Amino acid sequence: MNKGFCLVFAALVALPVAVPAQEPAQAPANPITASERGFYGLVSGYVIAAAEKMPEEDYSFKPTPDIRSFGQLIGHVADAQYSFCATAAGDTPSPKGIEKSKTAKADLVAALKEAVAYCNKTYAGMTDAKGSEMVKLMQFNVARLTVLSVNTAHTDEHYGNIVTYLRLKGIVPPSSERPAAQGKK
Repeated sequence: MNKGFCLVFAALVALPVAVPAQEPAQAPANPITASERGFYGLVSGYVIAAAEKMPEEDYSFKPTPDIRSFGQLIGHVADAQYSFCATAAGDTPSPKGIEKSKTAKADLVAALKEAVAYCNKTYAGMTDAKGSEMVKLMQFNVARLTVLSVNTAHTDEHYGNIVTYLRLKGIVPPSSERPAAQGKK
């Protein structure tokens, strides 16, 4: 019985060696930039979807009087997209003032989409090599891709705020929605 057990054990141990190894996924030409772009696309897509979901009448909603309204928050995110992505691209950031000048849902959603498109254009022109070049961000010297990473983090931070505003209004945030196929059983 010991001999039989040893043979079975040896066969099981050898089995993983006999199974052909899977090839790792082929890395894109600029894997760091592509990774950053992918996460930015996810987060910015959630913010746009959330802006579209909130009803027009709730764009002036403030959970407390001392914080931004939902519309101001969307405008702030749009303004920040231009600022961070212009810095990463090597452009001169030009203040848009979206947060302070726009209040209508249609105007804010359009401005947000335009700002995200500007950042997408920045990503399209970025490579890992260019992304490693140093630029000034506030008082820090950082790599261009770090500026884009900070933009994604800032967008994600405010998406968390946006989720709270939506939930307070009884709206399910885009990141919590179940895909249609998942919900059917």
